Amino acid sequence: MRAISFSRTKGALCAAVFFLTACSGMQQPLAPVTVNLVAINDLHGHLEAETKSFAGVADASPRKLKVGGIDTIGGALNTWRAEDPQLLLVGAGDLIGASPALSSIWADEPAIAALNQLQLRVSAVGNHEFDQGTAELLRDQHGGCNSSRPEKACHFAPDFSGAGFSYLAANVIGNASGQPLLPPYRIEQAHGVKIAFIGSVVRETERMVPADGIASVHFTDEAEAINRWVPEIRAQGVSAIVVLIHQGGETPEPFDKTDCRQLSGPIVDIVKRLDPAIRLVISAHTHNGYTCQVDGRTVTQGDSFGHMLTRIALTIDPGAAGLAQKITAISARNVLMDPQRFTADPALAGFLQKLKERSNAVLAQPIARIAVPHIDKQINEAGESPLGDVIADSQLAATRKLGARIALINHKSVRENLESGAGGSNYAQVAATTPYGNTLVLLNLSGSQILALLEQQSWLEEDRPGGRIMLQVSRGFSYRWDARQPLGQRVVPDSVKLDGVALDPQKQYRISANSFIAQGGDGFSLLAAGTDRIDTGINDLEALSQYLVASERDGHPAGSAQADGRILRLH
Repeated sequence: MRAISFSRTKGALCAAVFFLTACSGMQQPLAPVTVNLVAINDLHGHLEAETKSFAGVADASPRKLKVGGIDTIGGALNTWRAEDPQLLLVGAGDLIGASPALSSIWADEPAIAALNQLQLRVSAVGNHEFDQGTAELLRDQHGGCNSSRPEKACHFAPDFSGAGFSYLAANVIGNASGQPLLPPYRIEQAHGVKIAFIGSVVRETERMVPADGIASVHFTDEAEAINRWVPEIRAQGVSAIVVLIHQGGETPEPFDKTDCRQLSGPIVDIVKRLDPAIRLVISAHTHNGYTCQVDGRTVTQGDSFGHMLTRIALTIDPGAAGLAQKITAISARNVLMDPQRFTADPALAGFLQKLKERSNAVLAQPIARIAVPHIDKQINEAGESPLGDVIADSQLAATRKLGARIALINHKSVRENLESGAGGSNYAQVAATTPYGNTLVLLNLSGSQILALLEQQSWLEEDRPGGRIMLQVSRGFSYRWDARQPLGQRVVPDSVKLDGVALDPQKQYRISANSFIAQGGDGFSLLAAGTDRIDTGINDLEALSQYLVASERDGHPAGSAQADGRILRLH
């Protein structure tokens, strides 16, 4: 308890009536207060339960579980709110974007509606909240039907009221105003104490989303942006400060290990630079489950897709009147959203059923048969995947008549494997592979520029934070690379060929690329330097769908179990 100074006269009087609360200025110590938080991150519009393998502290080997689903999440929150009605649900970004078709075909409005029903209070923005640009993000926040996706927006319901929770973004700054695009922080209250939540997004968002959608803003250092607002928050008498940040790390430790110590990655440096007043950091982005200690602070993340929620208990010293309330203890643990453990929330179960019924007419439409039951998105040691081959070929086919000779895609834009049902792949399965809604852009690069572009890839996990980022290439284009060589010198120059002929360093080649990497996304800045640029307006999902249909019609269904060998690794 902090000391309070008294005048000599007043102190003598209080001494005479020691322990009497009627003494003016005398305050009894207040008992510590427990504030319960639940955190969710990287939902990505996954509204249904999914099967995944988990290995907890008590597990000798991984076990497969069906986990997640908004109805199960709602049931878990019902259970915990029965214990504490003032529990606060908070988020750390990527709640929408790169979503399954069940949400994405309706512009992610169902995911936002579900989060509203879950009574989410605040969330940091994630990089995927910017997939459709800042104007669409503001529509997601405030509502309305004026959307960059008119074919999707306000089709699930005739109106859209927006998020009932507050998106926070301390480090997303308007170029014209010099002020944050969204509120940098929000103060919530539970059990008579105030808690401030500051939000931030990964600084590299500008490399992860189409540049034209975020042209009106810039992204600043996460720690500096967070620290800037601490004095203003404390001036309002709030000392319990929590960071919600869409950036994360990795640890080999189990998701349910308390106070883990092996966390690594970008989040560690950020945490170490935060104001000492910040004791809790709720992180995201890396889809890892952990509750760790870093530099005396608690750092959490709850995997992804609603598979688990993070339960956090804050012990807060409320102090006496006029004194700061501060966090004195933190406990955190990740809890799997197991439908066997939590009774589904009836309202959310009904919402999900209605959503599925409305969506089935679209999602169940068969598109085409593929050559194998399953086309894998996973890249091999060389950096090539079977599905990457198919999608690159589809984008070349869609733009060949416009002059394209080579199609390139970033492998991380391939979100899910392509599966085949009894009647072939349906709309939902195809849409899940390419959910970003990119258009195809044509541009010119010289042979020497293409060689330099290939060198911008992250060949190995250790090349840069975020791991490997490889380009998938269309049929007819091929090259070899040597892992023993240093960065910038790994491509074997005379191996880069188009239709069996080595590229001419001086010749111009017409390239087809999705609008994300065409603007320099994922670090491919040389594509942004391409000349004679044309945005064809052709949607990448449309291109893939038409390619699958044409391949089946021609008697050669697309896909194979193995990559085509267009990219070869020498060592």
